[in-house]
Amino acid sequence: MDLFFYKIKLILGDKTLLKRLGFVALAFIVFRACAAIAIPGVDQAALAQFFAGSQFFGLLNVFSGGGLSNLSLVMLGVGPFITASIIMQLMTMVFPQLKEMYQEDGAAGRLKFAQYSRILTVPLALVQGFGILTLLKNQGILGAITVPQMAVNVIIVTAGSIFLMWLGELISEYGVGNGVSLIIFAGIVARFPNDLVQLSANFDPSQIPLYIGFFIVAVIIVAGVVVVTEAERPIPVTYAKRIRGSKVYGGGSTYLPLRLNQAGVMPIIFALSILLFPQMISVFLASIDNSIVRAISDLLATINNNRLIYGVLYFVLVFLFTYFYTAVTFDPEMIATNLQKSGAFIPGVRPGQSTSLYLGHIITRLTLVGATFLGLIAILPLIMQEITGIQALAIGGTALLIVVSVALEFVKQVDAQISMREY
Repeated sequence: MDLFFYKIKLILGDKTLLKRLGFVALAFIVFRACAAIAIPGVDQAALAQFFAGSQFFGLLNVFSGGGLSNLSLVMLGVGPFITASIIMQLMTMVFPQLKEMYQEDGAAGRLKFAQYSRILTVPLALVQGFGILTLLKNQGILGAITVPQMAVNVIIVTAGSIFLMWLGELISEYGVGNGVSLIIFAGIVARFPNDLVQLSANFDPSQIPLYIGFFIVAVIIVAGVVVVTEAERPIPVTYAKRIRGSKVYGGGSTYLPLRLNQAGVMPIIFALSILLFPQMISVFLASIDNSIVRAISDLLATINNNRLIYGVLYFVLVFLFTYFYTAVTFDPEMIATNLQKSGAFIPGVRPGQSTSLYLGHIITRLTLVGATFLGLIAILPLIMQEITGIQALAIGGTALLIVVSVALEFVKQVDAQISMREY
């Protein structure tokens, strides 16, 4: 506790750090102000009813920071930018030039890679904005708007998404932490008061033991997420001694940290995108007046509404995508090559191919634990809702992982700023 107050004192006494934190707070205010301004012609009652029965738009609302729930100027959020970043990372597996740019060309290569992601964000935002607005128009939420009005709305929401991408990069440069992650974090946290209001509106004194039990379980789950998120397997690395003239260089020891959850929250995003895609198709097909098409739509809707099928598919997809994303982002062969070039080796393991196989074997076993953990966290809201029977009593899923991961990273960034100024 004394250390906590000591760090608070250091923060309050550091004008530069206070300015950075103040910039983050100002950016949050601008973001939430934009999220409160709706585009023209929205039927709010129909919109609320539509969101109550749509898991797909509930997910999109998480990444829009709550801006989609009222069709605000920033209704797309940073979703298109995240999608563009994922596509660019997947393309590194297809195009060796992109992989070399991202992994081997240093800071300049990563800046160029990020620029390609920004450019790709624009067409993705246009397509996503047009698709969502068209779907909502077919549901009667936007009313009978003309083609020019639709075009203006698409341009507005696209500009809002580009604005949030720019705001996130400003936070990364002039604030503390990763700006895009902090924007998603702010949107998720901003929904907590509404959830509390919903829970209090349905408060039943006879269920107080259930509420207490839920609170205890929630604390345990959050603690478990923190532990697993921070867990890592240290691999010892030794640097060989090198003699140059009369001096001896190297000979030190360090370790290579391999995270238990190497993929982060990305497998859940991938799995939901695929799993909820049939639901979006069923909504489109439901508006077509054809018996065969209507039957297909009803079948897709039935599968999506079955909690058991949905939960099993969700877990399996998250499990598989965890291995896939880890394979994309973690390259044992490249790490083994870099260790060999720098004169380092893992004790008891030959440099080169043997080191690559050794690291691949370890990351495979670690990913098994991480994939199982992510799968359980993903379906945890479904389990909690099934046990309690109360929609508001649910913890887990994408929102929990994002909040915990971003909060931990933000604290680390603040600690790094404090340490840098102390020394």
